[in-house]
Amino acid sequence: MKRFTEVDPFLPELVAARKRAKLLCQQLNALRADQHKARKPIYKELFGKVSTAYIEPNFFCDYGSNIFLGENFYANHNCVILDVGEVHIGDRVLLGPNVQIYGTTHPLDPVERASGKEFHAPIVIGDDCWIGGGAIIMAGVTIGKGAVIGAGSVVTGDIPEGMVAVGNPCRVIKPAK
Repeated sequence: MKRFTEVDPFLPELVAARKRAKLLCQQLNALRADQHKARKPIYKELFGKVSTAYIEPNFFCDYGSNIFLGENFYANHNCVILDVGEVHIGDRVLLGPNVQIYGTTHPLDPVERASGKEFHAPIVIGDDCWIGGGAIIMAGVTIGKGAVIGAGSVVTGDIPEGMVAVGNPCRVIKPAK
């Protein structure tokens, strides 16, 4: 069973950190397609770790500082990463358009949920993964090295290394090779 950590999103330092990330995302999304060099300083300021990456507009995240990107990362249009907890993405990972990575969740009980309480759990995506368009990765999930996630899948549990997984909920269907 995954361990979720409770967080109060209304703490002043978290409100300020989200505001900072939103402003950086706006700057990033406003760049013209030919402004490759202008992206790198924004990536470096936004993310916890990044070296070589290309992210198509529009991109959105909660904090950015909890996102750790490996070498040669690529995200297609309309990527959202809710990084209340840490999100580690390996080398040579490709995200299709409209991929959503949700490192946060809310209480199921409506009274608890109304309190504003949130929970988060880390997400890890291994090296050489391909996440198909429209896939949703939920909090606490680990996707093993070389895995392929089919378009439109909802990943609610761990996916082993080197597997192709599809569906809602996402299930392994075959080896990637």
